[in-house]
Amino acid sequence: MIRLLLVDDHQVVRSGLRMLLGNEADVQIVGEAGTAREALAAAGTLKPDVVLMDIGLPDLSGIEATREIKRLHAQVAVVALTIHEDEEYFFKMLDAGAEGYVPKRAAPEELLTAIRAAARGEVYLYPSLAKLLVRGYLSQERAAGEATGFDGLTEREQEVLRFVAEGAANEEIAEALVISPKTVARHRENIMQKLGLHSRSELVRYAIRKGIIRP
Repeated sequence: MIRLLLVDDHQVVRSGLRMLLGNEADVQIVGEAGTAREALAAAGTLKPDVVLMDIGLPDLSGIEATREIKRLHAQVAVVALTIHEDEEYFFKMLDAGAEGYVPKRAAPEELLTAIRAAARGEVYLYPSLAKLLVRGYLSQERAAGEATGFDGLTEREQEVLRFVAEGAANEEIAEALVISPKTVARHRENIMQKLGLHSRSELVRYAIRKGIIRP
């Protein structure tokens, strides 16, 4: 069961999310918050698995709230659900530690996919938005000459990293590369050790910076 905390400053939005998500067999809505400070308090007392976070909150931004939640409760996953679809907010939320980013115009299935992926410790980026933002970010990185070298990763590890950064599960990667899930898990462990990374969000940022994720 995924314990979910809803954070949005509009009561009607939270009510709509309760109606949308409340009947899912694997989702339990454990609480709501209308401000960043309420969200921080609720994250500590309710111990959710996933926080569904709006960016535009009245006291602190959802970005600041996400950063503080991740600092205090590293095990809690955060999925941004927001009207903002531009590069600035996207990368700030990712840097703050969010595991997912979904626009409010997305289909309910996309939101549920993001919540479930985050609960599994995976990263979910809304596909069309991620492609747009990655394209712009990569062009900047190439212009700066930073998207070179892969820090000792083999070609196979780069392939696995690309799938991992895009949110694929081990079984999906294994099927795509025609290897076993155990081999995928071993590659993932080697990648994390070689790069000195500790989370899926860090892998995503590395993959974008190096141009491994491509539009």
